[in-house]
Amino acid sequence: MNLTAITPILNVSDVPASIAWFEKLGFRRCFTYNEGGMIAGSADRNEHGPAGFASVGGGECEIFLCHDGQGSRGGPSPRHVTGDYDTGGVWMTWWVKTCAEVDAAHALAVRHGMTVACPPTDEPWGVRECRLVHPDGHTFRVSAPVGS
Repeated sequence: MNLTAITPILNVSDVPASIAWFEKLGFRRCFTYNEGGMIAGSADRNEHGPAGFASVGGGECEIFLCHDGQGSRGGPSPRHVTGDYDTGGVWMTWWVKTCAEVDAAHALAVRHGMTVACPPTDEPWGVRECRLVHPDGHTFRVSAPVGS
């Protein structure tokens, strides 16, 4: 198998609110869609209602956002675990080039009052990472190789 890209799809409770959450971290909106089709200008809504599906992008990567479908959201984890692992949402690692970018992402999240499950930490597996939690329980590890 020779993949050229992977685009995760997150189940979210509110697509426009989720887009705004990602935009605070520097993501760009790529498209929005609802029952009427593509929404002009990637707006949050049009005459057919709010966006029910969308894409946000960071660098060359995109994440799809789906209202109430295509996966699960946060809540009790399917197995008993403790701490920040008990979100029940999707976990994803966002790789950035430098440790300074990890620290900058953390600073943005704190400035915007976002949930931070773990501040920037140099982990024994050789990465500096912080963990950010989306309002629907999805956890994002922002990571870079230690020393970068």
